[in-house]
Amino acid sequence: MVRDSVDMAIFERFPEYIRAIVVVEGIDNQGVQPEVEELLREAEARCEALFAQEGLTSHPRIASWREAYRVLDMRPGKNYSSVEALARRARGGSPVPYINTLVALMNGFSLQHLVPCGGDDLDAVENDLVLRLAEGDEEFVPLGSRGVEHPEPGEAVYVDADQVLCRRWNWRQGDGTKVTPASRNVLINIDCLPPVGMAKAEALVVELAELVNRSCSCAVRHHLITASEPFVELG
Repeated sequence: MVRDSVDMAIFERFPEYIRAIVVVEGIDNQGVQPEVEELLREAEARCEALFAQEGLTSHPRIASWREAYRVLDMRPGKNYSSVEALARRARGGSPVPYINTLVALMNGFSLQHLVPCGGDDLDAVENDLVLRLAEGDEEFVPLGSRGVEHPEPGEAVYVDADQVLCRRWNWRQGDGTKVTPASRNVLINIDCLPPVGMAKAEALVVELAELVNRSCSCAVRHHLITASEPFVELG
């Protein structure tokens, strides 16, 4: 049985952090779903219009991640959270590629709600999963690469034992657990910092679970990982 957890050192620094997760089983991730592509393009257009009128880095749902990166010395002026990177791309009018249905859905959902959202192929996971602070000797192979890197000590990393699945909380995905058209079982996470509180996190995870179920013909379960309930048994 695989456990997904957040280490208490994260909650000590960010007590209101919530990791909302969707467990996806038996997904059909082949082909292109027109409604998912439409969701992605509409979310891009809304972001482009929004950030033509107001500052991107001062938006509360992006500023909170810049502050979290600053607290952990993850250099937010150089390394953008996943949601900020997507929003910057949308603001510039550069379409996000439709890599596969589930990835497109996660990207569209992230842009629609301005929250980091990503996923990992559970069939590539061998050990318990934990979001924790890096020691610096863990191994990370970036998406699309074969070269091994090491995180900086103290940065937030999502790990399977000593294999890093994602660096700097949600900055860069690892190659080993990337979601592909062949993926069948996937763990999706939504990272929530204030102003996204408990009620909103619950609404977001329910909405995403229903969207995945409707778009990808699969079974879904959803949970919240919080300071008071810091782990979930995935089965």
